[in-house]
Amino acid sequence: MSGVLPISLENATKLNVFLTNNDKEYICLMQLHGQVERKRLLEVLEEFRGRVYQRPPVRSSVKRRLRVREVREIELLDAKDRLVLMRVSSDAGTYMRKLCHDMGLVLGVGAHMRELRRTRSGIFHEKHAVTLHQLSEAIFLWRRCEREDELKRMLTPTEFGTCGMPKIIASNGAVDSLTHGAPLMAPGVLAYQKFLEGERVAIITNKGELIAISTALVDSDTLSYMEKGIVAKIERVFMESGVYPKFRKGN
Repeated sequence: MSGVLPISLENATKLNVFLTNNDKEYICLMQLHGQVERKRLLEVLEEFRGRVYQRPPVRSSVKRRLRVREVREIELLDAKDRLVLMRVSSDAGTYMRKLCHDMGLVLGVGAHMRELRRTRSGIFHEKHAVTLHQLSEAIFLWRRCEREDELKRMLTPTEFGTCGMPKIIASNGAVDSLTHGAPLMAPGVLAYQKFLEGERVAIITNKGELIAISTALVDSDTLSYMEKGIVAKIERVFMESGVYPKFRKGN
């Protein structure tokens, strides 16, 4: 397997736990063990769109218990002889190897995964990725030639990793308490995007700086008329304390 793998550095590693559960997209090459008509192949691919039941393969790092995953898209890109090239978009934790095996069973000829490439992981797409060779060259230029331009071009701000999450903008007076893990209170909210109760929400400053990732305790419709009370509970803090001044009553 090859393809996209988001890599975090320093404080941004706290974001990894939220990124691993993002949906994925793959280009998968499946080899059939017998000849199948194209029409029948398309019919079976369509059958695997939606919820699928999988038991992880024997050679896997997780317990082999039955799980349900969502296959959002499955597209036939090409088919020649017994080779089938397809694009699959699915939940994290969907085994493409098992998907190919199960398709082979339904087709009645058997099948296995021959090659796999991950083209997207959440918001991170292959077209924005860099190769390890390109990264190695950029590090060499930085260390030997003191050139930072190539390395800076490859590095992405931590905030980019929250692009798929709804946002709440906190007031400057609320920032310091949030960096200590205090919950976000209604008076500390300046603006927000639409979100649901229980949904993961990124809390940012009015400059767009990431303060923390939180779990919403109310929905955005309820927040619209709240004057007091807890809006969100902090899960991970990203901003260091002391960056913004402490709130003092009377200021």
